[in-house]
Amino acid sequence: MKDATERNDVAGTHLRLAMVQMTSSNQHADNVEAVHVIAHEAAKQGAQLLALPEAAGLMNRDRESARLSVTTEDQDPYIAACMDIAREHRMWVQTGSTPVLDPPETRFRNRGHLIDPDGQITARYDKIHLFDVNLPGEPARRESDRYAPGEQAVVASTPWGRVGMSVCYDLRFPHLYREYARQGATVMFIPSAFAMSTGAAHWEILLRARAIENGCFVVAAAQNGHHADGRQTWGHSMIIDPWGRVLTDMKTDNGIAVVDLDMEAVTTARQSIPAIENERRYVPALLP
Repeated sequence: MKDATERNDVAGTHLRLAMVQMTSSNQHADNVEAVHVIAHEAAKQGAQLLALPEAAGLMNRDRESARLSVTTEDQDPYIAACMDIAREHRMWVQTGSTPVLDPPETRFRNRGHLIDPDGQITARYDKIHLFDVNLPGEPARRESDRYAPGEQAVVASTPWGRVGMSVCYDLRFPHLYREYARQGATVMFIPSAFAMSTGAAHWEILLRARAIENGCFVVAAAQNGHHADGRQTWGHSMIIDPWGRVLTDMKTDNGIAVVDLDMEAVTTARQSIPAIENERRYVPALLP
């Protein structure tokens, strides 16, 4: 477990958060333009933190054409744009994720960042769990053909408390979020680009479960609709409170949802049902 920042900000009790739902293209320039427009509107509404979806910077499943666009973090135009947005609007930005090169690894990394109002990267997270699945009636999906997995869980500090970093398929691995909760995370970022079939079946259920079992806010900015690379994503970006209530569901509407989060709700939920404190070690069952 890595604490990605050593900031000593005093935790605020309320966070005005703007969550983004978008339909990313296979060109950086299109996505950068869209995010600038969205950020301007979020700032007008007083947002203190902007949360973006997975692959917000670039969505291109064609590996060969993607190689013409994907670059190292320090050269990436989307990450640079998010740093500029943070500085211009004096807001925190959770970038969702975007593919980057990370030599000597030849595959991409699916990397998300947390950027402070000075435009400085305070945390970076590489998606750990890769979407290698065999959905009924659909071609096999092998995210690991194009992406290398991350190896480090990341907790970051903000003025509103600690946050846990993750991306999409990580959602199905509850131990990651429980470890974040043990480390004091009060918000879990789960930027995603969920498939249609799994979105309909599992999306809301899993998000609410992660919020309930850890007594935390879940912020799940998502991709939505038909993309230039041929994919279709589920949408339904959601913010869930620590009691498991859906505070907002963007359904299939692109844009932003601005929600005020009362961070004291985390304390209330964890004191009411202290599941983290009540955990006990046990001996695994032995099969005959």
